[in-house]
Amino acid sequence: MSDNAAAPAAEVEKKPSPPPELKRSWGDEAEEEDDKLPPPPSPIGEGPSKSEVSELDIETLKIDESKKKVNEFLEEPEDSTIEAVTTGETPYTSAATFEELNLSPELLKGLYVEMKFEKPSKIQAISLPMILTPPYKDLIAQAHNGSGKTTCFVLGMLSRVDPLIKAPQALCICPTRELSIQNIEVLEKMGKYTGITFECAVPVDSGSEKFNRNPVFAQVVIGTPGTIKRWMSQRKLSVQEMKVLVFDEADHMLAKDGFQDDSLRIIRDIRKAQRNAQVLLFSATFDENVKNFVSKVVHDYNQLFVKKEELSLESVKQYKVFCPDEQIKIRVIGERILELGEKLGQIIIFVNSKKSASMLHTALVELGYEVTTIHGALNHEDRDKIVKEFKDNLTKVLISTDVLARGFDQQRVNLVVNFDLPIKYDNTEQPPGRRVPREPHFEVYLHRIGRAGRFGRKGAVFNLIMTETDRVLMEKIERYFDSPVTEVPSWKSEEDFAVALKSAGLL
Repeated sequence: MSDNAAAPAAEVEKKPSPPPELKRSWGDEAEEEDDKLPPPPSPIGEGPSKSEVSELDIETLKIDESKKKVNEFLEEPEDSTIEAVTTGETPYTSAATFEELNLSPELLKGLYVEMKFEKPSKIQAISLPMILTPPYKDLIAQAHNGSGKTTCFVLGMLSRVDPLIKAPQALCICPTRELSIQNIEVLEKMGKYTGITFECAVPVDSGSEKFNRNPVFAQVVIGTPGTIKRWMSQRKLSVQEMKVLVFDEADHMLAKDGFQDDSLRIIRDIRKAQRNAQVLLFSATFDENVKNFVSKVVHDYNQLFVKKEELSLESVKQYKVFCPDEQIKIRVIGERILELGEKLGQIIIFVNSKKSASMLHTALVELGYEVTTIHGALNHEDRDKIVKEFKDNLTKVLISTDVLARGFDQQRVNLVVNFDLPIKYDNTEQPPGRRVPREPHFEVYLHRIGRAGRFGRKGAVFNLIMTETDRVLMEKIERYFDSPVTEVPSWKSEEDFAVALKSAGLL
């Protein structure tokens, strides 16, 4: 919808679309490779004809108020506290229904028919009026994993697009290709009836036509920072009509050990072309260093945040298991967790390195278990295939580095195992090739456990503790979140694991 349009997008006559560095890595994700010539921008659905739109009765799509509840896939803890801090005199009223947001009939149909939503979740009810109300102030939004943040910024982007302008108007930047593709899938589904075009800007395996791609005419672009920056520098991606710039997993996108340099360059270039472009920063975590930095990047912004102690996801039960050595850790996964857990749903096992991923994969296969493994060194085609098979429930157990720790959404996952606890390393004044564990990576821990118990479902996390360093790291995690982690009495006892899963509501 146009920023100034009073009439719904349904009344707009649609015209045919025209024809067609130092890189930061997330986890151990391989550096982005060159792009091959992409297909023309994809329209989201075919878009309704005028006659179809005239017959579209939104009232028939609305949910009976007496039965209305938050969609089961977007349910937050009832006692979660989301605090809003606004600037200036712009009034914002929490939206009890999607109709209150003055969305186009096509978007409402997408929300009700395709997304199966019934009413906004808590984060959506508070944030969407801030995103969609002029003068479109910047927003820093922090909320629980699985609380509906993706809907907030995808709906925000779709709402701001002017269908008459065949040029990029909304840009979303993500840390990984997997998250970019996932967000494109949500955008395509939600905007199915709008006819809005989109393009996914992610690295691919073939780079022979790096400098020969066509200009981007898609109205919404979602992708990774290296590819986005390259397209902009090659003048293939114009930002002259840009209205909205979104950073998904914004804390990592703006962190020094993340994509800070690329992100700042993109913000600067867009603001140079469109001074009033709206910047939306979304994540489940913002540490203090990033918070202080963010305040220098955006100005006159609104904020949404939850208290740190509420971030540990009460629907997910956390356990720690003390293991004498690495072989016992492998046995615990196979003989205890997989034996019980494979009957329940899907499982993600997180490790800290490609080496650990390969070792664990080989060990579990030798023990007779079927597992798949993903890490950043795999080629893009293999990564996409592994993710698709897991999302299609064709595989049950996935070993992953932190390439899937953030934002990866698979509703069937109810068990997460931390084979390695996530840690920050101290690289200063160390011998070449050595990295010394420094502190737990609290934010990554939270994102990892957030892969289980998505959208309020029950879930469990098993942290495998082997060394004294592991024990100290686990204690620091418990203190940081003010959330004691229950110890499984004995790694030898199948009954102890069964009791843990029963307590988590999974058995």
